[in-house]
Amino acid sequence: MKTRLISIGVKPAFLLLIGIAIILVGCERARQQAGVLPIAPAKQANAMIGSSNDSGVTGVAVFTQNGDQITLTIEIQGASPGLHAAHIHANGDCSAPDGTSAGGHWNPTGVAHGKWGEGEFHLGDIGNITVGEDGTGSITLTTDLWEIGTGSDVDVVGRGIIVHAGADDFTSQPSGAAGARIGCGVIVLSE
Repeated sequence: MKTRLISIGVKPAFLLLIGIAIILVGCERARQQAGVLPIAPAKQANAMIGSSNDSGVTGVAVFTQNGDQITLTIEIQGASPGLHAAHIHANGDCSAPDGTSAGGHWNPTGVAHGKWGEGEFHLGDIGNITVGEDGTGSITLTTDLWEIGTGSDVDVVGRGIIVHAGADDFTSQPSGAAGARIGCGVIVLSE
């Protein structure tokens, strides 16, 4: 069986490549005009939550941005059953054994402490995590009030995640009377 090779000159090959490029550019323009734009990769930040006050609590907080929405999911383990407040605190510093190096609640808007989505609330007022008998619990919150990695006043990167021993009552000022800090994590930009 004989194999025949087809050979084209340099000029026709070059013209073929130009033709393909023109077709691809035309397709991309058509997609843009139709409102179909390429999907940008999601931005992420996370915090590994370690034990404060020798509580044994650990966990992870993950911030994922899609468009102008950021979804935060916090998962913890090793906590006592019941409600445990979770807040974003001003400082990304968990060096103090009791978590106090994370400072107070993150409150770039300068308003009163409260319940997320109801009246006034700090941008760090996440809510209460329900922990089951197995010591695990999670909470998810989606918002367009935060940013990731922009360096603005509402950027979560460089802040701290704190898990408290008790529930947030959403009324006591300035922090909801949630008790000791039993978990702390520093929010960093994911690569």
